[in-house]
Amino acid sequence: MNWIHTNSRKRFSLGTVASSSEPEINLIPFIDVLLVILIFLMISTTFTRFQELAITLPTANGSEAQTEAKQIHIAVSRDGRFAVNGKVVDRSQLVSTLGQWANPTNSNNGGNSIQVNIDADAKAPHQSVMSALEAARDANLTNIVFSSQTKNLR
Repeated sequence: MNWIHTNSRKRFSLGTVASSSEPEINLIPFIDVLLVILIFLMISTTFTRFQELAITLPTANGSEAQTEAKQIHIAVSRDGRFAVNGKVVDRSQLVSTLGQWANPTNSNNGGNSIQVNIDADAKAPHQSVMSALEAARDANLTNIVFSSQTKNLR
């Protein structure tokens, strides 16, 4: 059997001579490939259901505490100077000053009832703010808050 055929117009073709000049698309391999892809997607897809818990949160009928927490304000200026409750102090005196402002009778609970507000300038050196934090830690004060201001969006 001869695999190479020639037409009258001197064209070469492999296999049988096509009777029509339009190409045919064989749909059976196309459908087989689509079925394989569909089976793969069905097997690999996982369906998860998120479980929810129905909880009823407890309510309390108590009133807010009437006692205000004692506050110590540490101001850190742009050039790294400190002021404790409006009184300017040096970095070396910061721990002793915080210890004086903290009531010695509250030392049994670790100074947790005293709130330390650190008011640092936006351009204050990072080391100065860290020094204020270390001084509060050395004075056994653990309730520390940083003050900030909100931007006016006008």
